[in-house]
Amino acid sequence: MFGGVGGLLSPAPMCCHCLLIEGDDRLILVDTGLGVEDVNEPRRLGLLFNLMARPRLEVAETALRQVVDLGYRPSDVRHIVPTHLDLDHAGGISDFPAAAVHIYADELRAASSRSSLRERGRYRAAQLSTVKKWAAVKEEEEGDSWFGFSAVRAIPGTRDEVLLVPLPGHTRGHCGVAVRRSDDWLLHCGDAYFHHSEIESGGAAAPAGLRALQSLMSVDSAARRANLARLRALARLTMGEVKLFCSHDPVEFAALKGEEAEAEMVAPPVVAPRRLRPIELHAPGR
Repeated sequence: MFGGVGGLLSPAPMCCHCLLIEGDDRLILVDTGLGVEDVNEPRRLGLLFNLMARPRLEVAETALRQVVDLGYRPSDVRHIVPTHLDLDHAGGISDFPAAAVHIYADELRAASSRSSLRERGRYRAAQLSTVKKWAAVKEEEEGDSWFGFSAVRAIPGTRDEVLLVPLPGHTRGHCGVAVRRSDDWLLHCGDAYFHHSEIESGGAAAPAGLRALQSLMSVDSAARRANLARLRALARLTMGEVKLFCSHDPVEFAALKGEEAEAEMVAPPVVAPRRLRPIELHAPGR
C-alpha cells in the first residue's frame, strides 16, 4: 500500500529527507522536517496528519538535534531552502531563528493566503507565523535554464550553486532544489513524486496508498503528472550527471546516505569538497 512494503493494517516506513550543505556562507538546510515544538506539542500538526502519518515524534530525530550532533551550532545554519511549506517540511524552520528562509514566491503567497480548505490544513500557522526572515525568490523573466527546466538561484550573493526549480502541482509553488556537487548535481524533488519506481525507466506507478495520498494532496494533478513525466525524462537523459531523489522514499534516502559514508571513507575531511549530508527526519509509520 505504502512504499511497496507493509500491508493494509501493518505500517510501512517513510522518511522526511533533508539535506545539510556545507556552503560558502555557513550551512544551508534544504527542508527541515518537523521541529522541536512539533514534537513537544503534536496538536500543532493537526489531528488528520497525526492519524494518517503516525509520525515518530522524537527530539533526536529533529534537524536541530542532528545539526548539533554533527558538531555545529544552530546559528551556523544561515540559510533554509524549502521545497515547499507543507507541515512535514517546514516545522523545523523555527528551530533556526537566525536563518533566512529562501522560498519560491508563489509558495509563500499560497501559505500566507491559505485560500482553500486543503491549504488551511497543510500550512500550519503555528509553524510559520514566527518566521522573521522570509526571502521570497521570484522567477526572473530571463531566468536560468537548468537541463531544460526553468530555474532561479535560491541564495543570491553567494558562490553556492543552489537553484530553485519550479515543479508546481503538489502545491502552487512547489519546487525542486538543485545542488551542485564537485562532479554532478543533486535534485531534491520534494513531493513531486513519492516512490522511486515513478522515475525509473518505464515509469511504474507508485504503490496504491501513495497514489491515493498524491491525489489527496495535489492542488493541480495535471501539472503534477506533467512534471513527473519531465523528471522521468531527466533521470533517463542525465544519468551520471543528475541524481534525483524525493522527500519520503526510504530506499532513496538509504542509497544517498550510503554514498556519503563511502565518500567520507575515501577522502580525508581536510581535503574533501563541500559535503552534503542527507538527514532523515521523523519517519512515519505509514
